[in-house]
Amino acid sequence: MTTTTEFDTIAAISTPPGEGGIAIIRVSGDEVFDVVEPLFRGKDLRQVAANTINYGHIIDPDNQNEVVDEVMVSVYRAPHTYTREDVVEINCHGGLLSTNRILQLTLSHGARMAEPGEFTKRAFLNGRLDLTQAESVMDLIRAKTDRSMKVALNQLDGNLSHLIRNLRQDILDVLAQVEVNIDYPEYDDAEVMTTKLLMEKAQEVKGQITQLLATAKEGKILRDGLATAIVGRPNVGKSSLLNHLLHEDKAIVTDVPGTTRDSIEEYVNVKNVPLKLVDTAGIRETADKVEKIGVDRAKKAIQTADLILMVLNASEPLSAEDQELLEATKGSQRIVILNKTDLPIQLDMAQLTKLVPDAKIIQTAVTADQGLDELETTISNMFFNEGIDRNNSVMVTNSRQIGLLHQANDALDDVMSGIAAGMPVDLVQIDMTRTWSLLGEITGDSYQDELIDQLFSQFCLGK
Repeated sequence: MTTTTEFDTIAAISTPPGEGGIAIIRVSGDEVFDVVEPLFRGKDLRQVAANTINYGHIIDPDNQNEVVDEVMVSVYRAPHTYTREDVVEINCHGGLLSTNRILQLTLSHGARMAEPGEFTKRAFLNGRLDLTQAESVMDLIRAKTDRSMKVALNQLDGNLSHLIRNLRQDILDVLAQVEVNIDYPEYDDAEVMTTKLLMEKAQEVKGQITQLLATAKEGKILRDGLATAIVGRPNVGKSSLLNHLLHEDKAIVTDVPGTTRDSIEEYVNVKNVPLKLVDTAGIRETADKVEKIGVDRAKKAIQTADLILMVLNASEPLSAEDQELLEATKGSQRIVILNKTDLPIQLDMAQLTKLVPDAKIIQTAVTADQGLDELETTISNMFFNEGIDRNNSVMVTNSRQIGLLHQANDALDDVMSGIAAGMPVDLVQIDMTRTWSLLGEITGDSYQDELIDQLFSQFCLGK
């Protein structure tokens, strides 16, 4: 993220684009009143109390003070703001024209356009948020289930940061004691005591990191969703299943094979598991060029999916295409769904069980609303660890945090293996210090500028 000046005054629209009841233009920086005051006809914003909202009009001072919109202007004063800078938020009527015109007026009177995530970046750089809290802001915006929202709020409250900082302090206390023992080696048992202290602390910290990593799989699913492909040959009920899970008729359902020509992607909440559902084209040999593209995309979806819902027609015998799909999805996390069980069953269950001895098999009749609750429960149980206390457990939710925890875990392994091999204490201490530093990267207590720029560039504009 490149800026002309690190902390000049910035502005952006903080509400989604399009028509709405209101839109908000947020302005933050030391010169915020120099930017907004000439545009506002109403009270003197420099004189109003903090945390107040003030009625007036936005005018164009360069066009004979033409009234642009009727507005309410909120005033917040540093350091008690989101960015810990002076902040003004202009609440205008929602709509592209008025919103963009007001934004342009702020830009022409001294502000510059904020870059993606720059408001939150300033909150981090000014010490209001650490990195885990900043990341949780975007997690909260993108939350697709009640559970993922609670996890994001937990991180925003600083629960993960508090745990990580406690671990770092414990390590720092041990390192300080090690330094004392190295500086005063006259005691015969100093080295024995030092290695014992390092081993005990390494085991203790590793245990807590292991507990955190136990939440990583579930946390990442809650944050990113579970890529789920609904596959099967044409006309087995894939689109009907998608529509049921979405609670709307998103996909066209007919008894004509090949109706679904392309992949349809939608997020859905299944017992608080966010699924990124892909309803693929029915996989079969076809001469239709358009349908063939859909079939190729379906095959690609199988390769990249976290979960495959393999749909079979229970009212027909297993076909060669069914068997090819069962073979193609072998080794993947999958649930085999026997659909249309409200019709006379023609599928050979013994043959199916032999082909997929380890697969979870659920019988459904989607159009009759049968077996679907069992399917949803099975999905939840496959990916969510029932041993986790989600009301009190601290969770890690993204790849950056997970990767750093794994590196810290490896560094602790090096500490313990070094002690076991009889390595000198000052060399073992290096690995313990590396653990301390890696944990600091999680919270942002130690970081590289390139990492910060890359992280905040993923945020939405105006946040």
